[in-house]
Amino acid sequence: MADLQDDPQVDPAAGDAVGEPPDGAISGAPSAVSTDAAAPAGADERTDPTADPTASSDTSSPPEAAPPPAAASTSDVARILEDPVLARARELLSRHPVADGYSGLARGLNESPWCDLEHGDSLLETDIPRLRHGGVGAQFVSLLVPSDASGDAVLRATLEQIELVRSLVASCPEGLSLAFGADDMADARNRGRVATLLGPAAGAALAGSLSVLRAYRRLGVRSVTLAGADPGAARSALTPFGHEAVLEMNRLGILVDLSGCSPDTMRRTLTIAKAPAVLSHHPGDLSDEVLRQLRANRGVYMVLCTASSIRETADRLDGISDTAGVETVALSGAFDTGSPHAPGLKDVSCFPRLIAELLDRNWPEADIAAITWGNTLRVLRAAEFVARAAA
Repeated sequence: MADLQDDPQVDPAAGDAVGEPPDGAISGAPSAVSTDAAAPAGADERTDPTADPTASSDTSSPPEAAPPPAAASTSDVARILEDPVLARARELLSRHPVADGYSGLARGLNESPWCDLEHGDSLLETDIPRLRHGGVGAQFVSLLVPSDASGDAVLRATLEQIELVRSLVASCPEGLSLAFGADDMADARNRGRVATLLGPAAGAALAGSLSVLRAYRRLGVRSVTLAGADPGAARSALTPFGHEAVLEMNRLGILVDLSGCSPDTMRRTLTIAKAPAVLSHHPGDLSDEVLRQLRANRGVYMVLCTASSIRETADRLDGISDTAGVETVALSGAFDTGSPHAPGLKDVSCFPRLIAELLDRNWPEADIAAITWGNTLRVLRAAEFVARAAA
């Protein structure tokens, strides 16, 4: 299928480019799944001690006098030994967790259905212990399908992934909570759960029908890409169906995801959209013109954490915030999508390392809170406001 503007929407996993709770409620104790003990050496090698402090190499007999004082807990010793900037990052994320704009969890579970998400599994880059350890409070789970799927196969695969994610959340009620909007996202955070939102769905999964789009909304889908949706679309153009789809998504409160679209399609969409748009997994850089237009739209560019180093990811965050303002920036981990990650960002538990790098660069805590949680929540609320006004 072609897309709303002709760039085919594909899943990065297939090798093609597309693109205030109580303190501590989100961030739990350090998980044994994510142990990276090292001396402080920079953004990619920060100290993250999780060793048992009660272990000792002393083989001499214990004193016969009164019993020694109780040993400090592992978490207490870890907080003392940990890089102070990393500890500050964890504390910040306990108050302002990450809303991850692009997770490949559905893809990962399709490939490894026996994985234990609740207790941790090394075959995935995401599980509940590491989500907590990484300070993740919400995640958008991608419904994109392999690029070789077409026709009815795309629709069928999308519905199967929706069912998979909903079943997964139901099986982990103490760790995950299905979220259909901003209020659900905030409520899950307040209850110490990770809010799980459905989307983005591929534009091709619309099958050129607004009725299918409305059906997805009833199933809980919160974002849909424009790329790949319109059969016979002209190159680098927003088609008549694309125009109708944008306005219908605004009416339904579904986020318009511009990832994978051409610059012309982005500019045209941002001109007609009545609600903020997002880019959850765009593979390349945006021009300054598009970034400024995205800012005027009050939309959000969710920066992929797939650069070769944490510093390079932080450089991108610096550049976008300098051009379009910090209110236009958010984060997409792209874990379990098949995309490569820097050694210091190998799974969802590593978000504190990126936040520590931003703190080293003197980012204000208020700005970090905006890119981790506030901007994504604001965009969801704005989309819902537009939908209520159109009802």
